[in-house]
Amino acid sequence: MTNSVPYSILDISPIPQGFTAADALRNSLDVAQHAEAWGYTRYWVAEHHNMTGNASSATAVLVGYIAAGTKTIRVGSGGVMLPNHAPLVIAEQFGTLASIYPGRIELGLGRAPGTDQMTARALRRDLMGSDDRFPQDVQELQHYFGPIQEGQAVRAIPGADTEVPIWILGSSLYGAQLAAHFGLPYAFASHFAPEQLLDAMSTYREMFKPSDKLAKPYSAFLMNVVAADTDEEAAHLFTTLQQNVIRMHRNTRGQLPPPIDSLDDFCEPHEKATAANALRCSAVGSLQTVRKEMQHWLDLTGANEIIVTGQIFDHQARLRSFEIAAEAAKGLRLNSKV
Repeated sequence: MTNSVPYSILDISPIPQGFTAADALRNSLDVAQHAEAWGYTRYWVAEHHNMTGNASSATAVLVGYIAAGTKTIRVGSGGVMLPNHAPLVIAEQFGTLASIYPGRIELGLGRAPGTDQMTARALRRDLMGSDDRFPQDVQELQHYFGPIQEGQAVRAIPGADTEVPIWILGSSLYGAQLAAHFGLPYAFASHFAPEQLLDAMSTYREMFKPSDKLAKPYSAFLMNVVAADTDEEAAHLFTTLQQNVIRMHRNTRGQLPPPIDSLDDFCEPHEKATAANALRCSAVGSLQTVRKEMQHWLDLTGANEIIVTGQIFDHQARLRSFEIAAEAAKGLRLNSKV
């Protein structure tokens, strides 16, 4: 069956309790290799810093590791947090990757630091590096990836003429407006911040200006997927992510915890409700349950693509979840009314 809805993966290389960053990175490559066989379109990794539960801080390095271990799947960032970096450095990094793996490298850009403020300062971007310069930094990156102009003093080598595809990522209307203004593809981080998802998607479509990169709007949304052979098993596995969100609100982050039998024994009712709200863009269950939820959110958003993410403690259960998610995605239909 030919699938009309592209489906992709966002990975933060979660480090389960009792394991190491090296284990997490090897797991990410294993997931990517399976994802390639299961028909996923792209495999993105996200920049985070100073988090004991994530191993994806050196994003460009991890992109290269994943690309080297796969053959056809597109590999990129979801995203690089641009205020942390000089655009020239990112252009050289991703230009190098695109030169080694032509046609397979993508660059998703976000304007948040991906960490706390103290760590953001420790990243040592100069004082001009802030989210206020995000639009100018995006344009500077596009300039570096394009043809070298006569008299151009600063060039990205490698990088020039690679035309690395750029996506704008966001969790608010700002990113939607910026992506529309620049005529770039847009992805919304609804897996942890779903509040403005529908408004952002409609804003992006309404404000979109065609560009030499994109003739018409192209959007994706991110969704937590925890799939298993039964709804009950999936619900049990999902308690890992629920615990993670609750610990984030408690400011007690750590490595990825194993699932538990009862979330009620772990948290107060208001904490459980907070986690449910943050994770409402999720599909948890067996194949049919997951497919139904995917289709529901696809219809609501009018998006062109679905990007799934899944923080599951056991690696084999995580692989099985992504396998079921791929099978579910093959039955999705685009919303032609949007």
